[in-house]
Amino acid sequence: MKKLNSIIFILFISLTAFAQYDYDTSDKYPFGRPNPEAPEQIKDYEAMIGECNCKSSTRKQDGTWNEEIDLIWRWKYILNGMSVQDETLKADGGHSGSIRQFVADSSRWYVHWFSSKTPSTKFPVWEGNKKDDKIVLYKEQKAPNGTDGFFRLTFYDMSETGYKWIGEWVDKTESVVFPTWKINCIRQNQ
Repeated sequence: MKKLNSIIFILFISLTAFAQYDYDTSDKYPFGRPNPEAPEQIKDYEAMIGECNCKSSTRKQDGTWNEEIDLIWRWKYILNGMSVQDETLKADGGHSGSIRQFVADSSRWYVHWFSSKTPSTKFPVWEGNKKDDKIVLYKEQKAPNGTDGFFRLTFYDMSETGYKWIGEWVDKTESVVFPTWKINCIRQNQ
């Protein structure tokens, strides 16, 4: 009887241990799944989960746009479906990624960004929310002339076929808007 109880206990512990990863990436769910215990906002990024082929372009100093660079933008649920991670794999070798966590106490997303070209001991952080059909994130940043403002990131036109992203410097009132980076993504077959 003691041996049977030990076997049952070990099976219970084993099943419990595996259950804690039910929403992580797996063969069946290569990009994970949202955990039902996560804040409902975990689904804000639902349209991006998976992999897209994208075209990225940044603005030159003279105001014109650089040639587009190909990139793969890959998204998945992490931390057993409680957060979102993305990574970009760029044809020019400049790879980057983010960890995205929704903090219920502040009702905001916090996005911690990192890059292979600019390693850092302290990651820059954007914060924001989904507004209507867009995700809008901000980080304080001065303009080259010293004017206070933000670097605003916006995901829009999100659908099953892809999405668009734009990075813009905006003043504190958001009446001055200067786009500096844009990315257009088309979803790959899953």
